[in-house]
Amino acid sequence: MFKYRGTERVVIFMPAQRPLDVLNRALGSSVLVSLKGSREFRGKLSGFDIHVNLVLEDAEELQGSEAVKRYGTMIIRGDNVVFISPAE
Repeated sequence: MFKYRGTERVVIFMPAQRPLDVLNRALGSSVLVSLKGSREFRGKLSGFDIHVNLVLEDAEELQGSEAVKRYGTMIIRGDNVVFISPAE
């Protein structure tokens, strides 16, 4: 988006979606979480905070697309998260 101030053009960045808003919409949905150290988990996102600490229900650790261990409820520290994606 551009605004003009006199003859000067000012660029205003307006993100379409804020990251925490996206997470809020994903609450109650199944997500895939990739962590540092190449570990991946899948589970239902039941909570998060501003540090992206996550609470997953019915969590399971994945290797490839196979579940190798089931954890139930899990809390993941946000500074370990590489990405969060909807689980298909």
